[in-house]
Amino acid sequence: MPPKLSVRNLFKVFGPRPGKAIRLAGSGFDKDAIFRETRSVVAVNDISFDLAPGEIFVVMGLSGSGKSTLVRCLNRLVDPSRGSIRVDGTEIADIGREALRQIRLRKISMVFQHFALFPHKTVLENAEYGLKMQGVSPQERRERALQALDAVGLSGWTEALPEALSGGMRQRVGIARALAVNPEVLLMDEPFGALDPLIRAEMQKELLRLRERYNCAIVFISHDLNEALSLGDRIAIMKDGRFVQVGTAHEIVTEPADDYVAAFTRDVDRSRVLPAAVVTADLEPLIAGHDRVGAARERLEEVPHDSLPVVDGTSRFIGLVDAESLADRPARLDVREAIRKEAAAVQSDAPIVEVFGQCAAGHTVPVVSASGRYKGVIDPLQVFAVLGKDQTNGEAEIDGRADDEADPMADETPPPAIAAAGLPARAHA
Repeated sequence: MPPKLSVRNLFKVFGPRPGKAIRLAGSGFDKDAIFRETRSVVAVNDISFDLAPGEIFVVMGLSGSGKSTLVRCLNRLVDPSRGSIRVDGTEIADIGREALRQIRLRKISMVFQHFALFPHKTVLENAEYGLKMQGVSPQERRERALQALDAVGLSGWTEALPEALSGGMRQRVGIARALAVNPEVLLMDEPFGALDPLIRAEMQKELLRLRERYNCAIVFISHDLNEALSLGDRIAIMKDGRFVQVGTAHEIVTEPADDYVAAFTRDVDRSRVLPAAVVTADLEPLIAGHDRVGAARERLEEVPHDSLPVVDGTSRFIGLVDAESLADRPARLDVREAIRKEAAAVQSDAPIVEVFGQCAAGHTVPVVSASGRYKGVIDPLQVFAVLGKDQTNGEAEIDGRADDEADPMADETPPPAIAAAGLPARAHA
């Protein structure tokens, strides 16, 4: 499938000598050295990436890293100094103003951190605005705006003015306005940064739901790593205008490209990021219609688990059997008849935190694919090992501060995720 958005070798330089600044950047000079030589700032430095339909691509970094300049280059609110930006294969980096206006109206929408609503227009009028600029008829734009407002939970607020809304509600109006035009690319510049933590978490869940409904490709700018890890299909860590690393949440946390990225991820609650797949161990299942209760009892005595998974003839998980459910049943009885009724499995992409309670109790946790096919079981010891692993090697520097003041007793303290689960510190040693 071709990318919805394709960016190649994008530069943005602020200052009097952009050409020389780009040449110096290509030769490996850093941002400060380029500024001393040219009095120009390389805000976006040779950025390339592709964005697939329906993908959320999160760009994160510290203040001044260039992330907001980058997202504004993508719809040319800021004109890039050099590079290619293609939407559905159409180059927009150098098109004329009217053609660019049509791209903004029909292909790319943007949601800002501070809402950018018209204070004198109602919620419905704000949501209709992009459609009005497209020349859509009043009846159609009303219908489409109402659909978008309903999607963000504001169908009862159509006649209210923005001043009557909470911050979270105003941001929902901004999102509805962007979605009403059915954009193919949605740009979001720290859209939840002005919201309180509870509303922010709610809006993050809402965004994932809306992505599924509208299937638009999303570039999401954030300075919050936990937000990036929870939302992003892929994440780009940005520093001094460059992408230091691009990868999935799992890759960013477990395989940081350098100490800078490792320092970012060091305090992340890995239990909410890493999927069950990374702590899944092989355990041969019993097969309904083939295996019998007697054989199951013998197998249970041979494995270090309190129960055994049972699958059907197509390898789909159908339940667990344990010593209690197998007891007092005829040895020749089909193992299907001894399945525990309350048994449940976790999908392989579910965060590890969802199985803490079962792991802490020593229970077997089956893992399945999205289609329900059996993949293995959670290994509690592997859970503790993965969550306790230290990814930071040597000194890392963020925002000018070296990470050289580590607690000498740090190795004696369990990681926050393990401590929160009520597990002993020695479990991760």
